[in-house]
Formats: sequence, C-alpha cells, structure tokens
Amino acid sequence: MRILKENTAVLALDIQARLFPHIHGNEELLDKIKRLFNGMKVLNIPFLVTEQYSKALGSTLDEVQEIIGDEYKPIEKDSFSCMDEPNFEKKLEELGRKNIIIAGIESHVCVLQTAIDMVAKGYQPIIVADAVSSRSTNDKKYALKRMSHEGAIITTYESVLFELQRVSGNEQFKAISKIVK
Repeated sequence: MRILKENTAVLALDIQARLFPHIHGNEELLDKIKRLFNGMKVLNIPFLVTEQYSKALGSTLDEVQEIIGDEYKPIEKDSFSCMDEPNFEKKLEELGRKNIIIAGIESHVCVLQTAIDMVAKGYQPIIVADAVSSRSTNDKKYALKRMSHEGAIITTYESVLFELQRVSGNEQFKAISKIVK
C-alpha cells in the first residue's frame, strides 16, 4: 500500500514535557520527531495533537509546538487510546484522512492502544519507529511487534517523508533532503 499525502494526517501523540525526560533515548527521539514534523509541514500534511492528563504530564514540548505552529490545538485525553476520546475521533473524521502517521510516547501504552483501535475503525496507522519510544527499550520493541501484527505499518521518518514526496527535482524535495541530512 502506498502512503499518499492527500489521504494522510500526522498525530503528535502525548509528547509532553514532564514525561519526555524519562523516555529512553529522548534526545535522539526529539531530533527524529522534529525532522519528521518539519517534513510534514513542508508537505502540508495536517496535524492532530493529543495530551494525556496535561495537569500532571504538562503540555506538548515547546520545540514541537513551535514546529506545529497554528495547528497546535491539543486534544486533552485521559484514555490511553486516542480513539476513546470523542473530541479526537470527531477531529479525525473531519480531516477525512485514513492514513495516520503516529509519533509520540509511550509506544507500549498510548501509541499501541491508539494503533489497535484505529485499525479496528478502518484507519491505517503508520508508526514511525524512530519517532516513538517508551521508558524501556524492551517495551518499545514488543509494542512495535504487536502493532505490526495488529495491522499497523512500521516505518522510519526518512522513509515516510520520501514516500509522501514521491518525486525529486522540486522545491519540496530539496527541503525534505535538507531536513534528513
């Protein structure tokens, strides 16, 4: 299945200030998330943002908010799965996109449960393996396996950016190339 930009949105899932410092490989993770999201902006892919119980976990990281810009309108949730939050599902339906690129934390809880529920509701979750993580590498490893088994596509930020771009030789390609280098 090809991932086409006109049928794709991106989900910034719970990339929150108080949880992020405890995530394994958080510096490299943030680098990949920023590259992915900068590429999504170049490609004009719409964003959805969630925050899990922000009173305790804080808001989305400032660096991520800056990249998302005007589309930063976080959907507050207390369910682990985004699909259990009616406001999220409504926004997702309004976008009319079936491919949902997911970056965020934690792989084995909110990312996993969201991916499973998206598949069940007819969406195609695309998990960016180098833009998701957990506190434990073991949790991430088995979450990625489970998501793949459940029907999610597992990819990397660079792969999905070039797949959405499809061709070289234009200004978007040049911008994407700079982001991944």
